[in-house]
Amino acid sequence: MNEFELIEKYFNWTGSSPDVIGVGDDCALITIDSNSQLATSVDTLIEGVHFPKNTSAADIAHKALAVNLSDLAAMGATPEYFTLALTLPEFDESWLKEFSNALKTLANQYNITLVGGDTTKGQLSISINVTGVVKKNKALLRSSAQVGDVIFVSNTIGDAALALWKIQQNIKPSEQLLSQFNRPDPQVQLGCALVGIANACIDISDGLEQDLTHILKRSNVGARINLSDIPLGIEMQTHIEKSQDWCLALAGGDDYELCFSVAPENLSKLKKIEEDLDIKLSAIGLITQDEGIERMGGFDKKCLSYQHF
Repeated sequence: MNEFELIEKYFNWTGSSPDVIGVGDDCALITIDSNSQLATSVDTLIEGVHFPKNTSAADIAHKALAVNLSDLAAMGATPEYFTLALTLPEFDESWLKEFSNALKTLANQYNITLVGGDTTKGQLSISINVTGVVKKNKALLRSSAQVGDVIFVSNTIGDAALALWKIQQNIKPSEQLLSQFNRPDPQVQLGCALVGIANACIDISDGLEQDLTHILKRSNVGARINLSDIPLGIEMQTHIEKSQDWCLALAGGDDYELCFSVAPENLSKLKKIEEDLDIKLSAIGLITQDEGIERMGGFDKKCLSYQHF
């Protein structure tokens, strides 16, 4: 049983409240008045699982908040508040100062306020719960992709996975790759701009194909993607040319870019967003009627994304 099957079997409770949309998207949605919904999500980062043991306190803090901000971005929500649960193996004032400063810097950048939390002693782990606001019934969902939509991703894919792969192979990654892995840039502005333009959206945390599959299953559609259209950094291009293996790009995690679908009639509006935000948005395929993902490009190997169970 993988983590998604575990959630579906044991924790996908329905009918708790008509004002709540729960399990199934990057955030839960809670209606607070006739115009607004709260979007809320929680993620936990554990030493040795989500970041190597020698990762700096500043990088840990940045990533812990960034991955949660990415969930808000995927829903088109504006960040508002967060809580922090911090488990520490020991009291280290120098570490805490570095962690706190980096956390505050990113929080200030996205205008999100720390409002509470908890501290305990144990294996180093960080849990952050974020809350944002989106107009009622306007949130970006995984369940609204339509046949004929164009599939897009933001920026480049696979750099963070390549950094981790190099670390695991005892190869020193470049500073650029390490930055992508340790300090992802949550696409909050893009997510908010996509409201009313994109049909479906998800953040790429567990790998492009696995996360795109969540959209396909929730929307009861399929996809055809073109490998040659997937945007890659120079180092990832080199890796694929040498190995003839696309799996890091297709199944590697930690990108925290957005994958979304847009109806053809909204492509001109999307182009303006790309120009206004000065961001690279790449069309990588189409939403189709047939189930699953059809790859175009001659690479047929099955790629497995990371699973906790």
